[in-house]
Amino acid sequence: MAFERGSVMRGVAAGVLALSMLGVTACASNKAPKTFDAASQKKGFLGLGGSKAPVAQGSIGVNGYLWRASLDTLAFMPLASADPYGGVIVTDWYTNPETPAERFKATVYILDTRLRADGLNVTVFKQTKDINGAWVDASVADQTATDIENAILTRARQLRLSNIKN
Repeated sequence: MAFERGSVMRGVAAGVLALSMLGVTACASNKAPKTFDAASQKKGFLGLGGSKAPVAQGSIGVNGYLWRASLDTLAFMPLASADPYGGVIVTDWYTNPETPAERFKATVYILDTRLRADGLNVTVFKQTKDINGAWVDASVADQTATDIENAILTRARQLRLSNIKN
């Protein structure tokens, strides 16, 4: 029995349409979207306490103290981009006037809404000029990123303490 080309194509199209509809309906849900109240915001993860930045309408998606402290600590470097909802701050290359043959760039990742040491990750990049005047990547001491993280955490603690009302 010979198949006609039009009937085979209609069958394939109908099959693809049926599978697409099945896939779309699998994404449907009868549940209402989950909402958070002020009490659940104060409890933190699994009902445990945590030091959260004040929650305001239209607030950023990360810890406000860590965000502000990161911007304050890296204020001497030019800012390339900042995403307050994703918690990423990227600086542009900074050259210290005292050492013009090297430059630095930093990326800060704020990973949590709580003020915690493991809620912050800093990556530092370094380049130096070679003999031809071109910038080449160089290694950075591991302590550099740790020192910047500690400076940010210290500033975040200062900001939090300044907001606590006695």
